[in-house]
Amino acid sequence: MNRMQLTFATAVVLFLAFGLGWLAHWLLQRFTRVAGGDVSEMDHLAQALHEAEETRDQAILYLEAREAELLGQVASAEAELKAAMEGLREARAESEGLKTYIDELQARKP
Repeated sequence: MNRMQLTFATAVVLFLAFGLGWLAHWLLQRFTRVAGGDVSEMDHLAQALHEAEETRDQAILYLEAREAELLGQVASAEAELKAAMEGLREARAESEGLKTYIDELQARKP
């Protein structure tokens, strides 16, 4: 094999490699091409996802505000309960004192 035949063989191999690469690229583009309707569908889905995320964020904010409000109400109710229990404890102590006083008065009566 002389130099001219080697050059010609190398050129043919490179041309075939280029042709196969171009053909593979063309086939991939043809089979993976996205249709125009699919693009609009993806835009619609992206918009719907964005709206759903905004709705979720609003719901989370509402729930956090509602939770804070309810926790405040619970704290208020607990404070009122504690005050009522303290008042009841004082009333019981006072009634026990009065009952003891009445029993002493009745015991002194002849």
